[in-house]
Amino acid sequence: MPLAMAIAAFAGVAAGTVPLAGCAMAAGQASATAPQAVEVAAGVYMVQGAPGEVDADNLGRIGNAGFIVGPNGVMAIDTGTSYRHGVALLAAIRRVTDKPVRLALITHTRQEFLFGAMAYREQGIPIQMHRKAAGLMVSRCDRCLKTLKQTIGEDAMQGTAMFEPDAKFDQPYTVESIGRPVQVIYFGHSSGPGDVGVFDAISGTLFAGGLLDQMRIPDVQDSDLEGWTKALQALHELPIRKVVPGHGPVAPASVIASNERYLSQLQTRLLALLQSGAALSEVPDAASLPEFARWDQYETIHRRNASILFVRFERQRMFERAGQQE
Repeated sequence: MPLAMAIAAFAGVAAGTVPLAGCAMAAGQASATAPQAVEVAAGVYMVQGAPGEVDADNLGRIGNAGFIVGPNGVMAIDTGTSYRHGVALLAAIRRVTDKPVRLALITHTRQEFLFGAMAYREQGIPIQMHRKAAGLMVSRCDRCLKTLKQTIGEDAMQGTAMFEPDAKFDQPYTVESIGRPVQVIYFGHSSGPGDVGVFDAISGTLFAGGLLDQMRIPDVQDSDLEGWTKALQALHELPIRKVVPGHGPVAPASVIASNERYLSQLQTRLLALLQSGAALSEVPDAASLPEFARWDQYETIHRRNASILFVRFERQRMFERAGQQE
């Protein structure tokens, strides 16, 4: 179904005639962790996730979410880790405004941004994803969901299920339905296939999704390094004043450069290890990057990043050598 038709199909329900049933219940059940929206610019709100890895204490709520309020409604950005998290995020929106939520856009395929979608779906709010991100979700997220239930518990994940986006898109576009033009930006395969950002030109605020993290190690698992580098270069061209990263606190535009430095130093270090003949087992310890040692998940994601990229570079070198021999 075309994007415009899919959104229009939900217009009557998303216009606010359906109450946000269940919000009070979920907020009460998780009162200790009820998310609070912080206004980072006029009409632009962030709900910050917890630091660290997914575990039972943080209920897996480690990813940032947010929303933009326009004259005609609200655009929600990312939907949280679970059905109950999604309900709590909707309650956070309701504490700010009673305007209808016109759409929920999921920026990338990570479990902490995806699985609250069913809470939005039950309120008639259309869920949007890039087609490639949706494809990646289908290919692996049944397994992600099972792991989440094992990690944070069946009760915390009650009501959480896989879903199909109501609208998929392939190209960048501008959201008009909230009465405030918001750009959905896409640079091709970068931090992941189908990873997008959301730029509110009025305030100069970028919701970076998987493209940027603040004081947290970026995850290269789904990345195309060359494409990611080009995407970050393109971000420098936007008049960005504030960044809501995928993880971590709100940041200035300089967060783009800090992520670039990490990816550049990581690549340089691993290529040097490959050239020196290092074994894969040595790589996590040998790939230390002191500048980033205080970033969240340095001891976990950084070590995994090093192994992932080392294997990629090793395979690339093997293919290049095989090609030279032909």
